[in-house]
Amino acid sequence: MATAVEAQKITYHPIKPWISQKAVPILTFSFYLFAGLLAFSVYKDWIWLSIPLVLVVSHLMHGLLICFHEATHCTMRKGRLANEIDGTLIGISCWISFTLYRVTHQTHHMHLATEKDVELWPFVDTNKPRWARRLAAFIELNFGLFFTPFLFWRVFFMRDSPIRNKRVRRKIWLEGAATVVVWTIVVASVAHFGLWKYFWWCYFIPSFIAGNLQSWRKYIEHMGLEGNTPKSATRSIVADTVPGKVVSLTLLHEPLHGIHHVKSSIPHGDLPQHVDKIIPEDDGDIRLFPHYRAALFHLISKLRDPQVGGQWKQDEPKKAPVEQPSLAGSV
Repeated sequence: MATAVEAQKITYHPIKPWISQKAVPILTFSFYLFAGLLAFSVYKDWIWLSIPLVLVVSHLMHGLLICFHEATHCTMRKGRLANEIDGTLIGISCWISFTLYRVTHQTHHMHLATEKDVELWPFVDTNKPRWARRLAAFIELNFGLFFTPFLFWRVFFMRDSPIRNKRVRRKIWLEGAATVVVWTIVVASVAHFGLWKYFWWCYFIPSFIAGNLQSWRKYIEHMGLEGNTPKSATRSIVADTVPGKVVSLTLLHEPLHGIHHVKSSIPHGDLPQHVDKIIPEDDGDIRLFPHYRAALFHLISKLRDPQVGGQWKQDEPKKAPVEQPSLAGSV
């Protein structure tokens, strides 16, 4: 874990603003380029090329999932309508209502790492036993493509759902119905034209990997941290190397996650210019890492008992003070 002193030693030279602000078009162009190359390699049966291309497409698809997140904050593109359209289309592709994701994600920012943070369930719930949290972590990290939609639809259908507005719930129902219709047409078309080979290679396998990458990134951002503030409950990757900056760019600078929680209205393209917002002063509660590898090792050390939030420390049984031995007669 990077302490406040160690974090201050992390240097960072922001990527040029004009490049940073073009992250979405760069990501989108790269995705369609490599997806096209993947489809061509599958057509040619070049397995030796298809496998590495699947990995590249998976990473870029993971970046598009972050576009989904940015659209909820209206920071993906200019204008609310453009963000609504993009978010709805991406939501259909990953089986999550855009409206459902947006209202649920708002609770994540309002109640970060507390028991009301339904996006980090069940790891914020001190009533959940360790075996249940371990099982949930195993499923989410290995089957994120399925667990993530379950997590959000669970919020919609739970008895005490925080989503109570009838108009909002109606919109979520409509988006859910649209998802079912679209996917019925897609699967029927794939079956009718015998396109299963392309479906598995170009959609399902990359999506499965991207879903797991999304889960691992989410865990790196929050899992195992014992705070409820944007700094104490969030890990940030402040990478100052060229590969690190490329990864950050293709993930819309989501690795600088603490900045996003400090001020969620900052557009993704401007995040690198605000690293000063997460540099510690004297509180020592910051979690900065120079690369994903260091953050991953810190996360893994916490997975034996997966939990998030300061409420876990409050619920720990108080230990009786240890009686100090008398120094009388010790000389």
